[in-house]
Amino acid sequence: MMKHLSLFVATGMYSGYLRPFSGTWGTIPAWLIAFYLIQGNILYLAITTVLVFILSVWSAGEAEKVYGHDSKNIVIDEWAGMFVTILFVPVTLKAYIIAFLLFRIFDVVKLYPAAQFENLPGGWGVTMDDVAAGVYANIATQLVLYGITYFNL
Repeated sequence: MMKHLSLFVATGMYSGYLRPFSGTWGTIPAWLIAFYLIQGNILYLAITTVLVFILSVWSAGEAEKVYGHDSKNIVIDEWAGMFVTILFVPVTLKAYIIAFLLFRIFDVVKLYPAAQFENLPGGWGVTMDDVAAGVYANIATQLVLYGITYFNL
């Protein structure tokens, strides 16, 4: 029972099985949850971010026993990174699309030290590189949104 639950969570409700670009497909449910259900409630978003982080470390560690290290099927780490990305971002379609695109870029590029976090053991290594990408994407999103406002675009 726990094995099935951990795989369900780790695969982002099985969105990690979608191909190609499982990381992108796996990020979409988190984006939808944030945009349509949480709708900018910072308390709910913060609680969700912390809970998803904890679930990610646990379930990714368990799923690695089945799929191998940082398998493409494991996408709960994308959820954690996406929730970090949208913390304190205005809830507008434009802002959330920018956040989504920047998160995917930073998740793929893995700027220092994000790539080094992958060397952490178990679910920590799976999750922390995406959390780092989320931090980078959050900062970049805030800068882009500031630039859009400043230059009246």
